[in-house]
Amino acid sequence: QVQLVESGGGLVQAGGSLRLSCAASGRTFSGYAMGWFRQAPGKEREFVAAISRYGSSTYYADFVKGRFTISRDNAKNTVYLQMNTLKPEDTAVYYCAANLIGYYSQDARYDYWGQGTQVTVSS
Repeated sequence: QVQLVESGGGLVQAGGSLRLSCAASGRTFSGYAMGWFRQAPGKEREFVAAISRYGSSTYYADFVKGRFTISRDNAKNTVYLQMNTLKPEDTAVYYCAANLIGYYSQDARYDYWGQGTQVTVSS
């Protein structure tokens, strides 16, 4: 098993930046592909970005391409989501997730989830 804890959320003005972190503990972190998802009030959870076990491959939702960057540091057991040029519609709870198979966009393929961190973007 792996335990995931997100941090780095907060309130930011439109156009600003935040970096989310997700710290993992438990089994070997490099054995997991990682993903970021988000859920806004009244909406379904949606895929944001994913990264392969050693960071060689990444995958993004169209609405964050060019603004968000996913990365990982396996020595620190941490995955990051750098979010730039934030928009009010990026307001959501952001979750990181892990799975042993691949860097998928479907949340059902992820086995482990963090508790989430709130990101609020004001206009």
